[in-house]
Formats: sequence, C-alpha cells, structure tokens
Amino acid sequence: MESDSMDFKLGELLKEVQLDDSIVKIVDLAVASVVDAIKSIPERLVRADEASRFIEDLGVPSEKVSFTFRVPESIQVGGSHSISSVAKPDINVDLLVRMPKGCFHEKDYLNHRYHAKRFLYLRVIEKSLESCSAVKKIAWSSFQNEGRKPVLIIFPVMDSPDLSECFIRIIPTATSLFSMSRLSLSRNNVRSFSQEDGLAQATPIYNSSILEDMFLEENSEYVQKTFHEWKVLKEALILLKVWARNRNSLYSHDSLNGYLISMILSHLVVGSGESLIHKSMNVMQIFRVTLKFIATLSLKGRPLFLHPQGHCNIAKEDLNQLVKSFDTVLLDASCSFNLLFRMTKTAFVELQDEVSWTLKCIDKCRGGGFEEIFMTKVDFAAKFDSCLRINLKANPKICSGDFCMDNECWRIYEKNVQSLLQRGLSDRAKLVRVVWRSTPLDWNIEDGLSYFGNEPIIVGILISSQENSFRVVDIGPNPENKEEAMKFRKFWGEKAELRRFKDGAIAESTVWECEPWERHLIIKRICDYLISKHLLLSKEDIVHVVDQLDFCLQVNGKDPVAFSSVLLEAFELLSKRLRLLEDIPLKISSVQPLDPAFRHTSVFPPQPHPLAYETKYGKKLPKSATTCIPTLEVMIQLEGSGNWPLDSVAIEKTKSAFLLKIGESLEERWSALCVAAEDEVNILMSGYSFCLRIMHEKGLNMLQTQGVVDKNEILSIDKKLFMWSQHSSMINGLHGCYPTYGPVVRLAKRWVAAHLFSSFLEEEAVELIVAYLFLKPFPFHAPCSRVTGFLRFLRFLSCYDWTFSPLIIDINGDLTLKDENEINENFISRGKYYEENKNIAPSMFLAAPYDKTSKAWTRLSPNRSELKRICSYARSSADLLTNLILRGADGPYTWECLFRTPLNNYDAVVVLHHDKLSTPQHLLFPAVVDFGKLVICGKASNLFLPYTTLDGVQSLEEARNKLMVGFDPTRCFLQDLKREFPTTFKIWYDSLGGDVLGLTCDKKDSRKRGRDGADESSIELTDALKKVGEVGKGLVKSVHLVKVPKLQQ
Repeated sequence: MESDSMDFKLGELLKEVQLDDSIVKIVDLAVASVVDAIKSIPERLVRADEASRFIEDLGVPSEKVSFTFRVPESIQVGGSHSISSVAKPDINVDLLVRMPKGCFHEKDYLNHRYHAKRFLYLRVIEKSLESCSAVKKIAWSSFQNEGRKPVLIIFPVMDSPDLSECFIRIIPTATSLFSMSRLSLSRNNVRSFSQEDGLAQATPIYNSSILEDMFLEENSEYVQKTFHEWKVLKEALILLKVWARNRNSLYSHDSLNGYLISMILSHLVVGSGESLIHKSMNVMQIFRVTLKFIATLSLKGRPLFLHPQGHCNIAKEDLNQLVKSFDTVLLDASCSFNLLFRMTKTAFVELQDEVSWTLKCIDKCRGGGFEEIFMTKVDFAAKFDSCLRINLKANPKICSGDFCMDNECWRIYEKNVQSLLQRGLSDRAKLVRVVWRSTPLDWNIEDGLSYFGNEPIIVGILISSQENSFRVVDIGPNPENKEEAMKFRKFWGEKAELRRFKDGAIAESTVWECEPWERHLIIKRICDYLISKHLLLSKEDIVHVVDQLDFCLQVNGKDPVAFSSVLLEAFELLSKRLRLLEDIPLKISSVQPLDPAFRHTSVFPPQPHPLAYETKYGKKLPKSATTCIPTLEVMIQLEGSGNWPLDSVAIEKTKSAFLLKIGESLEERWSALCVAAEDEVNILMSGYSFCLRIMHEKGLNMLQTQGVVDKNEILSIDKKLFMWSQHSSMINGLHGCYPTYGPVVRLAKRWVAAHLFSSFLEEEAVELIVAYLFLKPFPFHAPCSRVTGFLRFLRFLSCYDWTFSPLIIDINGDLTLKDENEINENFISRGKYYEENKNIAPSMFLAAPYDKTSKAWTRLSPNRSELKRICSYARSSADLLTNLILRGADGPYTWECLFRTPLNNYDAVVVLHHDKLSTPQHLLFPAVVDFGKLVICGKASNLFLPYTTLDGVQSLEEARNKLMVGFDPTRCFLQDLKREFPTTFKIWYDSLGGDVLGLTCDKKDSRKRGRDGADESSIELTDALKKVGEVGKGLVKSVHLVKVPKLQQ
C-alpha cells in the first residue's frame, strides 16, 4: 500500500516539475533564434576597453587581450535541456559556445589572459544581442560562483506566461585550445602566485578552471549518450535535483549541481560504477541506489572514474597529484579533468550526512518519507542550529589584494573562516558550513569584480551535543608540551589560561563563564572572539543568530528559568512532607507535579514569593511584593481503600475533606499556610503556592455503570488529572533527552499567546506539537537551538495537513501498529461525525499513548476557521523569521515583529489598563490602537494593584492578608464575557500578560443586507461593545469598533 502511494506521489511530482512538449517547443524556438543571432555576428577587433575594469581586476595588461572576434566554431545545447531533465521552476538552457582557436595565443593559458579573452568574447555577443528582437533582457552572472568566469544570461521573448523567468545561459567552451601538458596540476600558470621565498607555487585550481572549459562539450556529449532514450534515468535525475535544490546548502558552488548529479549517475551506469544502475530499475530504486553510493563513498586517496580505470590513460604521478591537490576527485570522460575540483571537504561531509539522513527518512517516515524528502525546504535557517552572518562589504582585506590568484580571494576567505571556526569549536560542532555567494545578484559588468563579496558570508553550525557544545571549560595541552602549549596560547590569546583541575591535572584552558541560563550563548561568544581576533573584524560586522528572541522570555533582563532549581527543591520538600503525614485516614502513595513549570515548559516559571514562606522562617519583609501569586498544580494519590463512596458527588466531597485535613496537618506540623476554596486547596510554603488535587482511579472505574451525565461530569475531573499526569511524565522525560525542548516550547507558547490564540490552542497541545519535531525531526536532525526549533515549529504548524492527517506523538515508543490503526480510525470517525457542521468541528487531531481520540487538548478547539488563522499567522512569522536569520532586520521588520500581532484583523478590540494586570512585567508591547471607532473609555479601578506596598506592615500574617492566590483579573474578565456573550463574540486573548483582547462576531445571518442593514448591525454591535466595557469596568481602558462584520451571503 505504501509503495503504491509513493509511486503515485512521485508520478504527480514529476508531472508538476517536468516541461510538457508544448513548452519545450517554445523554448527550442527561442534558443534557435538566439543561436541564429550569434552566428550572424560579424568579425571585428576586440580590445580591453570593452570592459576595462574587469580586465584590470584580473590583473591582465590591456595589450595582452586584443583579438579578432570570429563566430563560434560550434554552438550546441548542453545541460538538463539537452537530456529532457529540466525541473521547474528553474527553466533554463545552457548554450555551449565554442570559441575559435584563432582568437587565442598559444600562451594565453598564463596569468588569466584566457579568462580575460573569454569574457571579451561574451562581451561582443552581449553587444550584438542587445539589438536582437528575440531578446527581452540580458544580464551577467558567474559560472558556479567563479567571478573570473562570467556567463551571459539571455531572457528571450516568450509567448507563454509560464516562461517569464526562463533564460538561456551562454557558456564559452575551449575544446582542444591548449596543450594538456601546459595545464598539468603541478605547474604554476599565475606567475605572481609564489611562496614567501619567491618559489613559484602550483596552481591546480586555476588550471582546472581552464580545463573545465576545454572538456565541457565532451562531458556534455557523454551525459547525453548515457541518458539517451532512458526515461526512468532522466526522471531519477529530476528527483535528485528536486531533493538537492530543497537543500540549498548542498545546491551551491562548492557542492552539488544538476551537472554533477548527471555525472554521478553516468558513473553508476557504466562499468566504473560497478553498473549499480541498470534499465530494469524504477525511478525510486535509482534514486535510492545513488544516495546509498554517495553515503558509503570514501574519497580519501581514492579517486573515481567515469570510465573503467583500466581504460583511463593517466600516469600514476598525475593521479597522485590529483589526490594531493583536491579533497574529492571524480575524473571526467577524458580522464584529464577533476569534475569535483570545487567541492570542499566540508561540503562533501555535509553531503554524506544529508544523504544518510535521507536514506533513514525513507525507512522510518510514513509513506516512504515523500513529504520530508521532496516537499520540505531544508534551508540554512532551518537546518543549522546556529547561523552567523559576516559582513565583509568594502573590507580592505578583500578589496586591496588580488581578486584572483590560484583560487579566488572569496573562496580562500571561505576556507579560512571554516578552518578557524572548526578549530575553535572542535567537538562542540558536528559541522561548520561556510558559504559565500559572492556574485552580485544584479552584476553590472562595468564594475568588474569590485562589488563581489558585498553579500555577507553565511556560516551554519550543527551542534554535536548539548553536553559538549555548552560546556564552560575547554581543556588544552599540558604545559610540559611546550610546542603545543605555545600554539594553544597563540590561537586563543588572552582567553588562554593555565588551570589546575579537580583531578590534580594542570593544563592550558579557556573558560567561558556565564549563568546556567546563558549557556546557549557560549558558541556565539567563541565565534565572535575568534573572528574578531584572527580576522580583525569589528563586532558590528558579525551577526550571530542565537539570542535575538531571548527578550520575550526574560523578566527585567533575566530568564526566570534560573529559579527552576529552587522550584524543584520546594516541590521535593512538599512531596517529602506529604508522604510523612500520619494523621490522615489514608496515606499518600504518590505525589506528581502537573504544572508546566515543573517540566521546564512554562514561559515564565514563578519566582519565589516573599510572602509564601512558612512562618517559622521569620524572613524580613520586603518593601513591596506582587499582589498575586500563581498556583502550581500538584496531583496526589492515596493508598487503596474499599470505603470510598459510590456516588460521584460524594467522592468529590470526600476528596475535599482529605485535602482540608492534609492542609491542616501541614499547617500544624510545618507552619505552612493553607488557603482553601470550594474546589481546591492551596499550600503556601518555600516561596510557592501548590494547588493540591486528588486523583481517584477506583472511583473512575466504579462510575462506568452510572448514568451518562454523571459519568461525563466525573470523568472531566479524574480523566483530566490522569491525562495531565501522563502528559507531564512524558514531557519531563523528553526534556531530559533534549534540553533544547524546553526553550523551544517556551518560545512557541509565547508566540501563540502574543497573537491572541490562548483561547484556542492549549499549552499541552503546543508541547505535543513541539515534541513531534524532536521525535520525528526528518528531514532535519533534532534541533539543538531555540531559534531553529522555533522556526521549525512555525513552518510545521503552517504546513501540516491537519485536515486529512492525525498527528501521532509517541514519546516513549509505546504505540504499536494496531494502536496507530486505531488512531486513524478514530480520526476518520470524528471527521464523519462533524461532517455536517464543519465550522464547529475541531480541526486538529493530536493523538498520544494516553489519548488516542484527541479529547484531552483539542476536543473543542481550534475549529476550522480558528486553525486557518493560526496557520496563516504561523506562515507569515516563519517567512519573517527566515529573512531575519539570513538577511537581518529590514526597516520596520525586526525581531520584535514576530510577537507583534496586527489588531486590525478583529471586528473590535478591547484594551486593558496594563497597570491592572496581575503580571504587568510580562507584557511585551503595550497595545496602541489608533484606528477604528472609539466606543467607550474606562477609568482604572483602585481596588486592585499588581504590587502591594508593605511599608508599615508588622507581621507576615498581616502582609498575607493582601496576598491573592491564583487571581488573574484578565481571566476573570474573560469568564464574565463568555457568560454574558455566549454566542455574540469569539474572544481572542493573550494568557501571558497581554493588555488587549480581540473580538470577532459570529457570522450566522445568511440574509442579504443593504446599507440600512449595515447601519443597524453597527448600532447593535456598538451597544454590545458598550456592555463589554461595563462588564470590565475598572479593568477596561477602551473599546474600539474596528469594522462591522460582513454577514455571510
């Protein structure tokens, strides 16, 4: 079944990305027009002044580049179009234009003279095509990001709107232009490239740059011959290109491209690749074989050959020189040129890791991993745990030297940055990937190479493990090893210090001291220090995306998670005391924390309150304290007994009696404060308020035979407690495996609340969605940074197919295939049940081992319209966050915008007095409403203040009279609104200290209305909004009518 589904999806994908015959004909006609135009260019003398700046930047004397232009010896189509393997949306054609030998001197391979003439040849073609009626626009780019090898981009006039972005790349070739011996990898062909002692150095990269042009046509013909009349192989190439293109750090100048993928496939078809691909295979088999080949490849000292090695006429010393000069080697059809001469060792390591992970994805993901492999974007921002931008625009180290020697200065700098950071991070980083797309997007050739490198260098860091990456101390060599110790001190400079460790060892070391909640910044500090020290860059030129979102989790500049250890100690003390109680009828058998603060997923873990300590401590009273203290849910279970009543109401009353007795005992024995209400008991001790709940399993089982109403009523208490306990245990265990999980959840919850979705997306639902990203991270590795995890959360939330797929979160691997089938049946059954009332139906199905029917957290919401809004906001936020990571803030679009919600998308807006909120310190941005119609203004009440002054208060008991346990005025206002307007408004609010509520009206009236009807509706809504202000009198600052809702027609 899965195989059939995969085949169907692959077929649909191929239909979508392949060009149909009608489009191919239009493209061919456009190519033919351009070819005819090139062939009609007359002979003329070409001099350096055609584009003198480019020639100067190459360092070539102007008198060495003059030649007589002649029409190309041949023009042929190469690349994907020549083998019918173009993959949309990248529709382009490579035109291989062979430059005549008569345009070159026999020694033009020296000192970039070939590159200068190559460019001038294209310059003549450009000038001629500017007046061609078949050409719409002409632009310049570079071949594989190599600045000294420009290519001409021709946008032909096309009849089809689908081809508006189609272009033709004119790529010069130089078949048989120079003697092979002159371009041996051991020769120096850039005379100014020499060592400090004046000895000339070999120029293997420069020589390969020329060899590439000499064998481009031959290799293109080889690929065309291999792919000729082999439809499945062409489709496999398209799939591999789609896969690589989705992973944009792979599809780059120093890694893969469509041309290299076709060469690898060709290698696997012929004898040198052990004929791993043959014509009996289907497209997915070829795809998988290719990936497996790359994953198991070891190129260390072992080059690959397109032809069987015995057929290659290459000397052993030349082979050794290839291995010595390049990290990776794949010899072309001529056995004279390394197709992978640009591929770096780091890029190859990344490629193998990505390939291995894709193969694992095929085996482990549902449906063969089609969505993860072919449809999910694996870009720099979402893939790497840490992203760093280095700005070198107008940097004198780049601009003042030679742009091109053996290699280009941009590639050299890429390599230097990579080796520097890899050495400094050592085992903290699994991979350091550096990519500098140095070619300007709109390259004006008149500027030469001066604007190359204006784009920032992008560095991606994959963290090895939390333990290694966030350690505080790096241990270096023993000082007795003087040579290594000297290298260590030279590298680390002032950060190096000699330390004695607990085991008595003395070693050089570096220490990155910080608070425990700041450890995620250690890698940033290391990178910033090394780049500033060794590359002499200012901090303004370095942007490391690590802590830009921390502002939304901090209170007064500090992350309250710092108090988590104090909270857990307080809970352990409570648990110990509860178990020691002897004067209650049944002993307490278990104590379990339920609140998110205990499992590290609370956005704002509570800080110890000075008025919540036991009286015996006699702590000095502060001058002021917060009026409200949040309650922390704790579930207890009692030992078994047969004396429990059978009636559901009596069971709840018995629980209340037990809780009161427990509270009294804690007060008498340990001086804790017990605050009792009708349905809960709170214990104040150790600086916190613990709300005790009793779960009675036996009572739950006994009620299965009772009436439906009673059963539902009692299940809503005990079942909820059971699910809470199961959920809390699983999430706590998950955080133990993935320490980054907590910060990611906190960011996700903050985003949900900031955009007023607190009414529709439960905290536990958010925790489960984020848990899925860690348990099933494909096509990524599990995130090790909060920003990356948050971005993936936003993308997943916006892109998951909630309508047709349940989300199954199996944290401990407890679910069997039978369980998954049951969950799918439950999902289908629920869909059928709500089919007649689609707008009311819950649209998010979250299944876990303790909840296979999705009744715990998404039983009532979000419904279809609510989920649609949530997904839309998530998509916009994900796009903004991606741009912020890769490009930085642009004008008004800053990091804060991720948590600023547009208020004009509601029918009405209610603004609250922020100094009447229970936690005004949690407010991100005070609401500003300068639009719509002001309906009512309200004065702030003096009955409640978020902070209580304790001046003049003599005792703890007197101070506690001002304390409000578990009180939140916003929540109370919300309950009153729902009671007063049960069907009029849908209320959108921020549960984490927001000072604004959004109101939308239910659009149930299907009658058409005119202007009078609209006016009448506006009056009715205004009256309702005035009543909203009355309900919230003292808390509501203003009510604004934003727009009169349009009734459904």
